[in-house]
Amino acid sequence: MTVTGMNHFTVLADQLEQTVDFYKEILQLEEGYRPPLGFPGAWMYIGGAAILHIIAGRPLPEDRAGVLDHMAFSATGLSAIVEKLKSRGIEYTLRQQKESNTWQLFCFDPSGAKVELDFDPSEPAPA
Repeated sequence: MTVTGMNHFTVLADQLEQTVDFYKEILQLEEGYRPPLGFPGAWMYIGGAAILHIIAGRPLPEDRAGVLDHMAFSATGLSAIVEKLKSRGIEYTLRQQKESNTWQLFCFDPSGAKVELDFDPSEPAPA
């Protein structure tokens, strides 16, 4: 067996609608086809590939992060995403990696999953 790539992440949500909205509005993922699995949830897509499965209707662990520390996405439009986060009152941390100068933005989705967005160092710092 050889692993050939990442298929998808799954996050548990106690606020399905708000969680789907977060990934649609902030990260611009698209909600797409999800087979009838017998429990509530959504599949989020990028470029026709399902990369995030949101599952609702299950109890969330007391420690929301569990053993998965965070999920990271490559992104563009740093200033625009910062404005979206600010307009929704979503707290975030922004830093630049040493040496590479890649911008790293960290925030949490409505159910407590930690999200990292990585931006090219050429993107201007947000206002």
